[in-house]
Amino acid sequence: MDNKGFTLWFTGLSGSGKSTLAEYLTPILRERGTSVEILDGDVVRTNLSKGLGFSKEDRDTNIRRIGFVAGMLARNGVCAITAAISPYRDVRRECRAMCDNFVEVFVEAPLEVVEERDTKGLYKKARSGEIKNFTGISDPYEEPESAEVTVHTGGESIEESANKILGYLVERGFVSQEVTV
Repeated sequence: MDNKGFTLWFTGLSGSGKSTLAEYLTPILRERGTSVEILDGDVVRTNLSKGLGFSKEDRDTNIRRIGFVAGMLARNGVCAITAAISPYRDVRRECRAMCDNFVEVFVEAPLEVVEERDTKGLYKKARSGEIKNFTGISDPYEEPESAEVTVHTGGESIEESANKILGYLVERGFVSQEVTV
């Protein structure tokens, strides 16, 4: 199978399971002969987007940077997995245009579920007003209108969600059905 680069763009609320799914899928994809790089929102903010705040303009800049890097990786035969909230549809559309073979995955989880999972206490701080412009509380999250894959992490196991994504990738010829390593 020819190694076709692609971008696996996870979007969803904080705590929905984007990074967890990215980390879970990475070794599975590698076993199938796919080169993988994860562009995690928190890691990118520390290393590539240091100094940006959380205004809409800064968030958009951060997501555009992730899209640019993902596009470069995909062009070179790599699966670029992004795990960033990326709350705004318009900027996700811009990133789709930057990346060949763009696969948007909506990691959907109800607000009450992500608030329960919130180990850092961010939602609590946002609800008390301590954190301003927090996605899902005081700032909007615009759900995808036509994601290639939607997983419901509030009710599905990680295996079920991962299998939905893998099924799509195999069906489209992005990854092999069989383990190649």
